[in-house]
Amino acid sequence: MAKAGKLLIVDDNRSILSAVKLLTDGIFAEVATLPSPNSLITTLHSFAPDVVLLDMNFHAGINTGNEGIYWLREVQQKYPEIKVVLFTAYADIELAVKAMKEGAFDFVVKPWDNAKLIATLQNAYKATKEKAKKGSAKPAPATENRVEMYWGESAEMKRIRKVVEHVATTDANILITGENGTGKEMMAREIHRLSARCRKTMVSLDMGAIPETLFESELFGHKKGAFTDAHTDREGKFLTASGSTLFMDEIGNLPLHLQVKMLSALQNRAITPLGMNEAQPIDIRLISATNRNLHDAVAKGEFRQDLLFRINTIQIHIPPLRSRKEDIVPLAERFIEHYGKKYNKVGLLLQGEAAEKLMAHSWEGNIRELQNAIEKAVIMCDGDMIAPDHIELHAATRPVTEAQTLEEMERQLIANTIEQCGGNLSQVAQQLDITRQTLYNKIKRYGL
Repeated sequence: MAKAGKLLIVDDNRSILSAVKLLTDGIFAEVATLPSPNSLITTLHSFAPDVVLLDMNFHAGINTGNEGIYWLREVQQKYPEIKVVLFTAYADIELAVKAMKEGAFDFVVKPWDNAKLIATLQNAYKATKEKAKKGSAKPAPATENRVEMYWGESAEMKRIRKVVEHVATTDANILITGENGTGKEMMAREIHRLSARCRKTMVSLDMGAIPETLFESELFGHKKGAFTDAHTDREGKFLTASGSTLFMDEIGNLPLHLQVKMLSALQNRAITPLGMNEAQPIDIRLISATNRNLHDAVAKGEFRQDLLFRINTIQIHIPPLRSRKEDIVPLAERFIEHYGKKYNKVGLLLQGEAAEKLMAHSWEGNIRELQNAIEKAVIMCDGDMIAPDHIELHAATRPVTEAQTLEEMERQLIANTIEQCGGNLSQVAQQLDITRQTLYNKIKRYGL
């Protein structure tokens, strides 16, 4: 078989780079290697591979896969036509599922089987070529500002809607609080959609998903030569979002030393990329989100009070789904319609007993948990009606009382989930739908 296609291998283990290159040289027309992902984007531009074999961990002692997920997102954002196969030494099926949901073509575990590795890479190359034959173009810029959110029927959400519609047209910085899964990013997109900045795409940044070593470069950018492997200029999210809205999720994860720099950027409306002395002006509207009590974090010395004052000119708290039960069934029906179209099962209906089952559940994972449950139900349903047996729900971990603070509830939820999962932190992170790094941060904060 004639050699075809271009493969880029990214792994910090040079022995692995050599072994995989030797194995694949006879399959691909060109094979290049990188011992670090820091110059990955530059190499994609210059080498233009069809397939990237990307390691998931690049720092000793870190095996969360968080770095691999981060670089996977970067490749997809800038070069969506390239197929990415993730490479890991840790056989974690839940991590594999997460990677596939993030858009990875496939997942290979070290130590690898040569035949399986070659077959996976060849399949990735074939998928790239098939997509090119169909003439699929690069995806158009996101149009999230044209999609309206579902507000629901509860009195509290109707009140919040009025607040959002009133403040969205201003440039006031907004802090959105609420438990995991309540829809904080969706609300941020709705605020952006209603704002004067809606003509430009909102820029999102999940602080819980960025390796700490990349925080500063991701926020403020860097100049070529600012540090090892900085082979080209990089525009930070502050500059990318200039003229638009910057949404910073899990802002409570921002390290203290960067909180100072962020405060300066917001006050002076300018940032200084790494490796530069001259400040560059920015024009952003900041929307932040967190499930932490930032006032408590200030009292503990974990968050700057002056930064908190700067980011929450307006604070909006999204109530948990269990406190607005009248929204559960209408939301479920919207998800049924959405996933019915996705899985070619248009016209599915929700049985009365199934609706009662949904209403009786505590929904500790909020809207995200409901969405996942409905997606599974649609997949499992063979007829025209979603029955109770199609809906798989996890038992509540504990009764919830109104007297609990958000942090108390979150601490208890994490503790119970750790116990349920037998200490398997990958499983805990997957069940809570957060990254391993975010889970580590919360375990440390709560002393678990």
